[in-house]
Formats: sequence, structure tokens, C-alpha cells
Amino acid sequence: MVNLKLGDYLKQELWLPPVPEQVGIVETLADFMEAERSIEASIAKIHDVRQGFLLASMGSVTSGQPAAGWARVPLRDVVPSVEYGISEALDGDARGVPVLRMNNIQSARIDAGELRYCSVPVPSKLFLRRGDVLFNRTNSMEHIGKAAMWRDELPSATFASYLVRLVPDLQRVTPEYLVEWLMHPLVRQRVRSISTVAVQQVNVNPSRLRELEIDLPVDLTEQRRIVATLEACDEQIGRENEELNKLRELKQGLVDDLLSGRVRASGLAA
Repeated sequence: MVNLKLGDYLKQELWLPPVPEQVGIVETLADFMEAERSIEASIAKIHDVRQGFLLASMGSVTSGQPAAGWARVPLRDVVPSVEYGISEALDGDARGVPVLRMNNIQSARIDAGELRYCSVPVPSKLFLRRGDVLFNRTNSMEHIGKAAMWRDELPSATFASYLVRLVPDLQRVTPEYLVEWLMHPLVRQRVRSISTVAVQQVNVNPSRLRELEIDLPVDLTEQRRIVATLEACDEQIGRENEELNKLRELKQGLVDDLLSGRVRASGLAA
């Protein structure tokens, strides 16, 4: 650790521009901050729209009886197969088989970063197939029950044993709808209610998970319509986040240039 004493700090040279230039710097950065707040507000609004549509479209989840055209059945009726992942030791050698772990499920999507690998042969049946739904069965209470669908983010991969693979009956439920149902706020609460507490973690038994009742449109087309609207919101949120990240990078570079005198605010205004 490097310690900078106050006396040494005060001895550093500071570029102090004329007052008009200082005012220009402040105003320039204020414009960037206002743009940031605008994008952040837009992202928050889209999140609210998404959440509102989710709750409205899956209103049957919170009602005493399923709505017309909907079914309420035990999850096992539409998810006939649940499989545990591998329990082998993992390492950082990319010559092995990529293994998805808890951290690879982010915001109901697969994040293929920060991978670990299995250096021993993996049974072919444990390789992921497009449409598999991964469910986080072991974690903190906050993260238990996170789910995501495998969309061939990598040429091949398997998954660790603290995840389970839910294989849906594609004649009854689409994988995308299953993920949205699992991530519904009320369903997340139900999942937590059936979890058991272990040392510093909680666990969900897949058999108990499959006893939960799922509400779903009987018509697969309606399931796809719900998911398509939610994914449109996600895509817009993604675009807004990209713009926000670009803006922040630009602002940071500009801050360095303005405070060092390499760029003048007056020149920007011109």
C-alpha cells in the first residue's frame, strides 16, 4: 500500500486556470452529468415498464384461480427432467471444458466471462443444449433461484453442481417463459420459502422446486408474445446502458484533459 502524506500532497503542482476557464470546466462537466442523469432516468423508466408488464401479463400468478386460457400445474408436469452439474475440480486452463458457475448467471442471462474449466472428460449428456434452463440452487438468500436460458453463448460448455438444469417439455412451456416465471418476484419469494439454510448459504432441493405450481398460458404463442415484449425492454435497456458507458468513458477522458490543461473548455464551447 502506498501512503501519500498530506505535506507531500500539498507540494504537488496544480494547474489553476483563469476563473472564466474554471467556470467553463464546471459548466462542461455539468452538461455531462445532466446527460448521465437523463439516461439513468430513461433506464429506470424502462425497468418500471418491464416490471409493470411482467406483473400484468402474469397476473394469474397472484390470483386465486388461473385466468381464462391459462393453466396451473405442478412444475414437474412441464419440466420432466432436472439434472445436477459436475462436481469435478476446476482450474483456469482453457484447454478444458468451460464450466458455468453461479456467477455466470446475471440478470436472467448467461454471462460467459470469468470462466473456469474442467480438465477431465465430461459425460456428453452433461453438455449444455440450446434451450436448457440453468437454475441457481445454492447461494445467498439474495441470489438463490436465479435462472437463465442457455443460448449457445459458447461452442460447448457444461455446468457446476450447484446449478441444476431444468429441461422443459417444449410442447407445454417455452424455455424463455420458464425463465421469466422463475424470475417473477412472487415466484422468487416462493423459492426462498422452500429453501433450507446451510453454513453461510441456502439450498433449494430440485424435487421441492418441482412441487411449486406454475401458471402459464396454454397457448405457446401467448407465452412467446409475453417474452417478446419483455425482451424488447431488455434490448432497449442494453442500448441505453451502452450509451451510458460510452458517455462516462468520454467524460472521464475529458476530465483528465480539462484538469491538466491539455484541452480548454473555451475551445470546446467554440
